[in-house]
Amino acid sequence: MSNHSHHHHQPEKPTAADDYHQHHHEEVHESHGEHHGHHGHHAHMVEDFKKRFYISLIVTIPILILSPMIQMFLGVDWRFNGDLYILFTLSTFVFFYGGWPFLTGAKDELKDRNPGMMTLISLAITVAYVYSTAAVFGFAENDFFWELATLVDIMLLGHWIEMRSVMGASKALEELAKLMPSEAHLIDADGNIKEVDVTELKQGNHVLVKPGEKVPVDGTILEGKSTIDESMLTGESVPVEKEAGLEAIGGSINGEGSLVISVMKTGSETYLSQVITLVKEAQESKSRAQDLANRAAKWLFYGALAAGLITFIIWISLGYPVSFAMERMVTVLIIACPHALGLAAPLVVAVSTSIAAKNGLLIRNRAAFEGARNIEAIVFDKTGTLTKGEFGVTNINTFEEFSEENVISYAAAVEAQSQHPLAKGVTRKAEEMNLPLQRVENFQSLTGKGLEGTVDGKQVMVVSPGYVRELNLKFDKAQFDQWSSEGKTVVFTLIDNKLAGMIALADIVRETAIDAVNQLKEMNVKSIMLTGDNEKVAHYVGAQLGMEEIFAEVLPHQKSEKIEHIQKVEGLRTAMTGDGVNDAPALAKADLGIAVGAGTDVAIETADVVLVKSNPLDVVNIIKLSRATYRKMTQNLWWAAGYNIAAIPLAAGVLYPIGIVLSPAVGAILMSLSTVIVAINARLLKL
Repeated sequence: MSNHSHHHHQPEKPTAADDYHQHHHEEVHESHGEHHGHHGHHAHMVEDFKKRFYISLIVTIPILILSPMIQMFLGVDWRFNGDLYILFTLSTFVFFYGGWPFLTGAKDELKDRNPGMMTLISLAITVAYVYSTAAVFGFAENDFFWELATLVDIMLLGHWIEMRSVMGASKALEELAKLMPSEAHLIDADGNIKEVDVTELKQGNHVLVKPGEKVPVDGTILEGKSTIDESMLTGESVPVEKEAGLEAIGGSINGEGSLVISVMKTGSETYLSQVITLVKEAQESKSRAQDLANRAAKWLFYGALAAGLITFIIWISLGYPVSFAMERMVTVLIIACPHALGLAAPLVVAVSTSIAAKNGLLIRNRAAFEGARNIEAIVFDKTGTLTKGEFGVTNINTFEEFSEENVISYAAAVEAQSQHPLAKGVTRKAEEMNLPLQRVENFQSLTGKGLEGTVDGKQVMVVSPGYVRELNLKFDKAQFDQWSSEGKTVVFTLIDNKLAGMIALADIVRETAIDAVNQLKEMNVKSIMLTGDNEKVAHYVGAQLGMEEIFAEVLPHQKSEKIEHIQKVEGLRTAMTGDGVNDAPALAKADLGIAVGAGTDVAIETADVVLVKSNPLDVVNIIKLSRATYRKMTQNLWWAAGYNIAAIPLAAGVLYPIGIVLSPAVGAILMSLSTVIVAINARLLKL
């Protein structure tokens, strides 16, 4: 799948916050090796922060004991000759070793001319370090190395906790990648089985899948019968019956039977890899909320810098010592770190993408998905989305002495020999009525007329209306015309040349479609049906569903015009749901294009969201999830920004006159706390 669909923006240059958290968006590469490598890198970052935190913490203990201010505070005097030089040496270690991630982060931010969080933290610790160093060598009064050390410790702790929660949030891709089996049982030309790595499989290879194993790659089943659990891929909880001729998806779990499959797709072409690529694109595609947060973070940096300088100047001009003014300034810089802000959106994005993927909704375009909360109308393409795309018996009419059971039982016996969709509908009805399938002899297909065979000693024919007219047999014309006008196909059953009954079949409406339309009504979203079928059929199906508006007899190339009509004339923000090639232009035109699962690649290519299974209720879920995601993002952005706005004046010492003052270390704790709150809030997102 190509990465740029028509309205995908090229990802912009990552901002400072992303730059440091470039690991938010866990990358998943095609091959497993690389994938684990990258994941290893992220885990390594977490480990690195953890190690730096513990080592710095241990070194901080002697720093605290040696600090004159702490000794004064405790009322002890452990001063000795040269103690400050030891203090200076230990603090230098903490500054460079503990502060290293922040200093390198700041360097990258400044190189990109995009100062942000890292630059603020670095500025704060550097000011504290330089000023305290000057104090040791007699150029300034009090040092605050203990503040510097505790500050670095808390920052490392905050980052370590934060990165752990970020890792938790972007697990969706790893979970998906884990589904991919790494080995397969290859059957060679002589029928011997050998274990090979999945990457070595080629198209056309034959692979054995044992009971309970994962299907290694996408393929067609050649022999065997089993049920396959595809829930992790499609969200469909009921295992699917599979036999020769059907397809198996790589990553799904085989049930009780052994299967031999012929490899169709390998590597990045497999369904699961495409899903992984989609999820990855979604996590990387810029969301509007994220842009907002990035801009805010940048302004916060300049605001913090200004606030810090003003704080410093005011305290000095009020006649306070330089060390006190410095301390206030450092606190302001730390408090202002837009940490929580940098995470507010990405964490929610990661969580919502993974919830979506677990529910079989693949988001391709973040911005369009976020806009889904405002959708006012949803256009459904009828066939395959609202209906099952398979025939079912809707009515049975019997003549003379025959019962419905007779008619269906005899018809099904003959139809069972045929592969026609109508035939399948009749045999399915017999199963529903629990009628045993009778044996057929002398079966033959009458071209253009129907089928015949001998069942239970009687001659049975299932034929078209045309053939019945040819024979001039009498039947209920009014009933026949009514069914035909509803778009139903009618077949006749003859037993020993006597008309026994007529059976009407139609494309069956999905139960879930009725639910979906009702739920959308409650959400004030208008449901509209679009179909190429004739007016009568469309209105018949529309009435069953409770559709508010119906466009029938729409030719494929007119679909996008209809979407435009709804957008412009009715003035509604519109989503389009479709599965066919001819839906692609309409999907592109809609405010939100939703491709339905089993759809073609072209439709998927132009869609913003892809539904893995053809369940209309998923359309409702998209809107629900979009609304929930938006709520969480706004909560997080308000919390993060509001916290900074409130805390900066406190840090500057506005309340100093009444004895309330934040020390840099407390400032750092508050800052880390706000980040953790944002991270937890993001994890609480539910569908």
